[in-house]
Amino acid sequence: MKYKKWTLDQKLEILATSEEIGIVEACRKYGVSTGTFYSWRKKFDHQGEAGLKVTYDTKSKELKSAEEENRVLRKLLSDREIELEVQRELLKKKFGTSDPRKI
Repeated sequence: MKYKKWTLDQKLEILATSEEIGIVEACRKYGVSTGTFYSWRKKFDHQGEAGLKVTYDTKSKELKSAEEENRVLRKLLSDREIELEVQRELLKKKFGTSDPRKI
């Protein structure tokens, strides 16, 4: 099932409808699981409307793309470091020196 993002107004409408026709029927009518409904009701009882407000990830697209680019660059750098270390080890074996930079 696809994840649905519910607005504050939709959540309040579902909670109000459940008072009229019952929890199970309201959940069926709107396609909400009872677990989600009870979670919303608990938040509403403890914090009011503020507890039901949408709190999705608000990172900007630019920040997300910069983080992804940073991840890729770190991976490339670590791969390059491994390659250099392998080359150093091969030079040690080939020339028998402890420091390949002296060659």
